[in-house]
Amino acid sequence: MQAGERFEVNRNGVRLAAGRAGQGPPLLLLHGHPQTHAMWHRVAPQLARHFTVVWMDLRGYGDSGRPADDEEHRTYSKREMALDALAVMKHLGLANFKVLAHDRGARVAHRLAADHPAAVERLLLLDIAPTLAMYENTSRAFATAYWHWFFLIQPPPLPEALIESDPVRYVRSVMGKRHAGLQAFAPAALEEYERCAAIQGTAHAICADYRASATIDLDHDRADRAQGRKLEQPLRVLWGQHGAVGQCFDVLLLWRECADQVSGRSLACGHYIAEEASSLLLDETMRFFQER
Repeated sequence: MQAGERFEVNRNGVRLAAGRAGQGPPLLLLHGHPQTHAMWHRVAPQLARHFTVVWMDLRGYGDSGRPADDEEHRTYSKREMALDALAVMKHLGLANFKVLAHDRGARVAHRLAADHPAAVERLLLLDIAPTLAMYENTSRAFATAYWHWFFLIQPPPLPEALIESDPVRYVRSVMGKRHAGLQAFAPAALEEYERCAAIQGTAHAICADYRASATIDLDHDRADRAQGRKLEQPLRVLWGQHGAVGQCFDVLLLWRECADQVSGRSLACGHYIAEEASSLLLDETMRFFQER
């Protein structure tokens, strides 16, 4: 949906669909679940006036490839997905960049900044707390609101079969039952999410993404904690006032356990900040990424 140059990068046999627009300091955008790069349609054009904006579809989503998972879920680990993002930026000759990321993409951004600190200058994460902290502090309220976390990690083939029986219903159930309902989404964007959810292999891929987050990603996070490793970059976190993350967790406290330079606040919206509160997000993004 974004205007600009479209391109593809092939990394170890996985096709990565991406695009670029604008001029200025490089800024990578990473989307969430069950969405695609189209979620940035209300903010990317304005950001492209000030930045070289690069967007991509994560593996398993959008028009990127859907490789088969492995028993340890390394294929869909956030470490592997972070390497995808790094490959896209290196394809453009961009060695250092800022990152704006939402939901699943924000978990990829966390791992990207942890594993490749020289590449990521600053990161702005939307509506997440650290994955390990969220699992360790799960409550009934959180499990009820984020039911899909626990549904998608169940052994195959049940989650895949249920999603594949009606992919559009799955997308609308996950997205439409949150604070703002389906009216928060532009019809063309929602149509794009639904189109991509119906691509063969999507159900397998999104389950693999979540299974990785409940297994190998936690191993990587625990290793960081055991070694006392924290994010070095300036980190800003925004979350929806009406979303489950801010209501169930002390977001800033949990991030300060993982990063040295943390700021953030809630916004008057739900989970889908880029589509529910685009003006507020633009103000926050410009202010944070133009700080010295």
